[in-house]
This record gives sequence, structure tokens and C-alpha cells, in this order.
Amino acid sequence: MKSVSESHDIVVCGGGLAGFCAAVAAARQGRTVCLVHNRPVLGGNSSSEVGVTPHGAAAFHAYARETGIISEALIEERAANHAEIYENGWTNSVWDMVLYDIAVRTHGLTLHLNTDIRGVEMRGPRHIAAILAVVQNAETELRVEGKTFIDCTGDGIVADAAGCEWRMGSEGRGEFGEPHAPATASTDTMGNSIHFLCRDMGRPVPFNAPEWAVKHEDASFFYQQGRLPKDVRGGFWWLEIGVPYHTIHDAETIRHELTRHALGVWDWMKNRDPKTMPLCANHALDWIGQVPGKRESRRILGRYFMTEHDVLNRTAFPDEIAFGGWFVDLHTPGGLLASTSEPSAAAGGHEDEYDTFSEYSAMSYCGPYGIPLRILMAKDLDNLLMAGRNVSVTHAALGTVRVMGTTALMGEAAGIAAAIGLEKNHGFDQLVAEDIAEIQQRLLANGCFLPNCQNSDANDLARFAEVSATSEMAVDGVSPETPGFHQGLAVWRDQPQYGIERLETRRRQLIATRGGPIHTIQLCLTNDSDRDTSLEVELHLVEHIWDYRAEPGAPLARSTITVPPGGPHWVTWETDLDLPPVIASGLFLAVDVLPNRSVSWHAATRIIPGHMAMYGISPGKMRRFGNGHTLAYRISPPQTPFGPEQILSGVTRPHRATNLWISDPNQPLPQSIGLDWSSPQAVSSIQLVFPGHLIREYHAYAPFYRDPQCPRDYAIEVETGGVWQRLLVVKDNYQRLRIHTLPATVSITRLRVVVTATNGDPSAAIYEIRCYA
Repeated sequence: MKSVSESHDIVVCGGGLAGFCAAVAAARQGRTVCLVHNRPVLGGNSSSEVGVTPHGAAAFHAYARETGIISEALIEERAANHAEIYENGWTNSVWDMVLYDIAVRTHGLTLHLNTDIRGVEMRGPRHIAAILAVVQNAETELRVEGKTFIDCTGDGIVADAAGCEWRMGSEGRGEFGEPHAPATASTDTMGNSIHFLCRDMGRPVPFNAPEWAVKHEDASFFYQQGRLPKDVRGGFWWLEIGVPYHTIHDAETIRHELTRHALGVWDWMKNRDPKTMPLCANHALDWIGQVPGKRESRRILGRYFMTEHDVLNRTAFPDEIAFGGWFVDLHTPGGLLASTSEPSAAAGGHEDEYDTFSEYSAMSYCGPYGIPLRILMAKDLDNLLMAGRNVSVTHAALGTVRVMGTTALMGEAAGIAAAIGLEKNHGFDQLVAEDIAEIQQRLLANGCFLPNCQNSDANDLARFAEVSATSEMAVDGVSPETPGFHQGLAVWRDQPQYGIERLETRRRQLIATRGGPIHTIQLCLTNDSDRDTSLEVELHLVEHIWDYRAEPGAPLARSTITVPPGGPHWVTWETDLDLPPVIASGLFLAVDVLPNRSVSWHAATRIIPGHMAMYGISPGKMRRFGNGHTLAYRISPPQTPFGPEQILSGVTRPHRATNLWISDPNQPLPQSIGLDWSSPQAVSSIQLVFPGHLIREYHAYAPFYRDPQCPRDYAIEVETGGVWQRLLVVKDNYQRLRIHTLPATVSITRLRVVVTATNGDPSAAIYEIRCYA
């Protein structure tokens, strides 16, 4: 057996999305990093071996897509990949190669794939000195020393070997009083899954299941127990088994049982189910996964133990380093072996206590919420961080933080924290408030979003400049017939978004404003009755675009409008308001229409960025309407929420304001936005954040997708002696974050970004410009 020894600043164990982002983030901070992974491809559950495409907050919250390294990778994959994306099993090797390419191109990052971690060496009771591993098929023992270690193995292999305390199973409701916790504690966990895919052959083809496959004969197993075969091409999350097996020690048994069931499910769909047989006639089984994706095992105890209450209450943590927004999604223990799958995912195993699906939905719907650094810091060791599904959370909280978009953010934060700890010449366990603030600011500079933080980087010269633009877009509303775009987004078929225009529950449309007069608001409505109908309307001030309170405070205005029979009609509300000017970048108003089943409020065909709509899911709670649609409305006078000052708001997505400059779509490109300083500034690096890839999660985006809002061709120019000169020109861009390091430092007093073409939108648009010496 060959022996190899290496030494690195930071050792990341596990190459799923959390580990991948941790390793790349740390290396980009200038540290030497080793990434050790036990599979031949990166990505973990998202890789082509397992095929679970990354979920995240944007599945439930418009403009809540995860950004940073994970966004860079997903944007690249969609631009390069010919294949459609759905939910489970649809990942091909293009995604694997995107991740591999980023890793290989990252300076200072050493990869060890196909390498199993077998143990650790300790240096005292609270420090790991090295990990011990074996390279598969290479007869090589590997010893990797490090100063800081990050356990992203999912199962907490490194933390367990080093003696850290961990939990596995479900906390009882009595311990923390969590709504989704079962009545009593148990060893129950969510299960493992495999997936299969089928291909349309264009002609009838047979399928004969092997004798050892499960034989399904009962339709209620599928149609009454939450296991709907929604797509004949495969991709079913409910192909899951956990209890009575141990998700770590019985992993091979689970894999075999899942294979038996997967073949049996296809046999049922192909040969027995009257509903699916005609649809499956021409389909043949093309792929069946043999690497199960794991949802839950060990959870390592950290410096803070995050509970479901933190999630539901959106606790504002001083050490916030990531965010989540997937719903509290706890699968039934046992999966295919249990009596039902879906109800437990909605009601945490005690669904009999709730009366309606709306209450299930309201109880589970959460976020976006912040995630603290302390849940990534092992309490029993001083040089071990965790990221992924093995972090310090309860079983109930894991139901939301476990999805890969969220774990990727935690990974990037862990990598940044580890690098800064070493940079400060002390361990991450000794980080003080100033260090935490620096971690947060570097995450923001890398394109990440934190709900309770904004850019306050004293080194960002742009923050001290005056800003101006050649034009800006005014907003007077949008109609059902307004030409525009849905940004190339499809409705995600496994969770069709609510888009019912009839006013079955409270409906809300957000409108961004900088203050000033609002004389009238018009709504595009249809009355299905044969007589005039009264409709109650309210105007509220909301904290941000994810303020889902049905009544966010005393209304600014309230009235009753009359809708005549038929339609659509533009019905006018004489608001006659005069709002005080907003000194900051703006705010959002909420136009609320109370329920009336005789009336429909029509959706527009164009989306105004940040101007999302909501519908009521319970008496006190609302959620996103449609795909982040804008409902048809008009406002007088027009509002100006997309001015050039938005690029200095410190936030790079719609949140408390639009935070986005958009040029006047009626004026042709090129359009530009510029910075002016009162004295010369030495600039060596310029960072730009462009719009796109925010409104929906990854599944909604088509093959070869390039977001139409994103500038395609642009130039950065500086003024010298009254003449504008080009520093650089970029063609064919589709990425959201662009960092330009100049060949030499330049002294400037005026700088502008000139957008000459977009990927389809008529307007130029930019979220942020940063400049560094």
C-alpha cells in the first residue's frame, strides 16, 4: 500500500454542494485547500449519480434564489446544457462537469476524488490534526494535515470520528415545543431515495419486471397515500425508504429495497394502472439510480442549536451567514413502507389536529429566514466547522435547512469563516463581532444575500460616489395585454404555483414607491355575477416583499369600490394619498383586495421586477401568487422606484426596495449608469451585479437559458481630460456577478458602465457597482 501525506490550510471533507462551495470559497480567499470526496463526481445528491436537482427558497418565495458560488454554477449549467430540468433524476453529466471545471480552475484547491475517509488524528482533545483516508482502486493511504477542517460529509463522519456529540432521530414536542415535532422522541429519520427515468421510444415497448421486484396491485397506495405518478418519465421524491432501517448502517439494504420498489412502481405504471398505462405505452426504462440520496442522519451539536421556532419566527441572528426558505418538509418515517407519504410532510405526523390544507400549508410555509454561523461550529472542537444536513439543528428545523440550495450557502459561509479565522491568526472559535461582520461583508461582496445585512464595506469606493444614469424606468402599472416577458420560466409541474385569479381569498399586489402623491389606483377586474358587486380594498405599508402578514398594520387607506357585471373592467380607486418622500432607496406598498368569489383580478403578461403578488393561505398568512406574477394594475402618477440611486442601496435583489436600476425601455440602447467622486480615486477592481436568475428556482429555467434581463454586451469607461475612454469591453455575458481586476490601478473621478445589448430585455439594468483600490 502506497502512503501519501499532504498539508493544507483548510481541509474540506465531502464534495456535495456544501463541501464544493466551502472549498471554492476558502481557496478564493487565498488559502490552500484540500477537498476530499468519496465519489468520482462532485455535487453529492445533485450529481448525475443521484440526480436530485437543487431546491431552495425560490420554490416558495419570489426573488429568493440562492446566489454566490451556487448561483454561478447553476447559471453556467443552464447556459450550457441542452437538457430539460425537472425534479428528481434529471441531472446529466453537464452539471458534473460544470462543478469539476470550477474546482479545477480554482487556484489553491487540491481535489481528491474517489477517496474514503477512515479516521482522524487528534492534537489534544479539541483539535483535529489530520484526516486519514484511502484512495479507491489506487492502493493508496492518504494523510491530510490541516489547520481547520470542514465536515460536509452529510453523515458527520469526521465529527463522529473526532468524538463530537451528535443527535440522530426526532426530538419530541415536549423538548422545544416545535409545531412539527412528533409527540414523543424517537430514532426515526427521513429516508433515502433513488430515482428512475424513462424515454419515449416513439412506438409501443414492453416491460417485464424481474421476479424480485415489488408487485403493486392497490391503486390507493399511489392515489390516496400521497404517491402520485405525476410524470411518466419518472422523477418521484416519494421513492423513499428509511424506518425501520438505519440510514447509515443499513444503506446497502435500503438501496436494494429501493431498487425493488422502483422497478415495481414502473411495472405498476406500465402494466397495471389504467390511468398511466396509455401514457407509458411508448416509454422504456432508461436509467435507474443506484446511489441513494440521503436526507437525514447525524446532526452534529454546535455552538447554537437551531429550532423550528427560529425558522418560523425568522430570528434575526447577529452572526447571520446564510438564509433558507424551503418549507418545513418532514417526510413520513418509513416512506414507501409507511401508510402515507404526503400528510406528514405537511403536518409533521399529527395532521389530525388541523382542519384544512390551508392550515397545513400555513404551518409549514416559512422564511426567508436567517441562519447563524454558530450552527456550523462544532461545540466540542476548536477547529471543526460543519456545513450541509449535518449542522446543529433539530429534526424539525432540518426539514427546511436540508435542501441543497440552502446547504450550498452554508458551505460558502463555512469556507469564508475558516479563511478569515486563519487570516486573523486565530481559530474560528475565537472570532469576535468585528470578524463576524467581515465574514458577512465578504459574503455580500461575493454575491450572496443576507436578509438582515447590507453592504457597509468601508473599502468599497462606490459607496462614497454620486450616481447618475442616462434614463430610468417609470412604472404606471401593467395590463393583461402589456407586451413583455415571463423571463422564459415554466410552471414547475410537480408543484404547480397557485394562479387562480378569482378572489377566493385575500389578494395582494406590491407596488414600489419613493413616496409622493398617489392619486388613483386602477385594478383590472371581471365580475361574473349579473349585478354590481362591492369590493373592499386596502392599502398597506409592508416591511419587505416577503412580508406575508395578512394584516401588516393599520391600513394607509381603505375603501369600497364597485365592479360592474362582466369585464374585464378597469375599476378606479380614488386614493388621494400624499406619502412623505422616502430618503432611502424606497419601500413597498401593498394593495389588498378582500375575498369575493364573484370577482377575478387578472394577472399581467409582464413581470415588473419586485412587484410580486400574494394570496391568502390562512386568516393571518399569505404566500406568493403564481411564478412571482404581477397582477394587472395602473397607478397615477407613475412611480420611479428604479432610479440610479438603487445601485448603492447595499442589497442586490428586491427586498425592502427594488434595489435595481432599470433604464427607460422606450429609449434605445446603449444606456449607461455612472459614478462621480469629488476627488480622484485609485481603482484596481470593479464588481458588477446584474439582474436575472432570482425570481424562481433552478427547475423553472429552460435549456440553454440566458436571462433576458442580464446585460450581454457592456463596457466600463472612465473620463480623462473630459474624454471618455474604455477600460474594458465584455461580450456575450450571461452571469450575474462579474468581477473585473484591472491590469493596473487607475486614478479616476468619473466612471460609467455602458450597456450596449442585453440577452433580450429592452432595458439596461444593474443591481450594484463596487469599486476597490
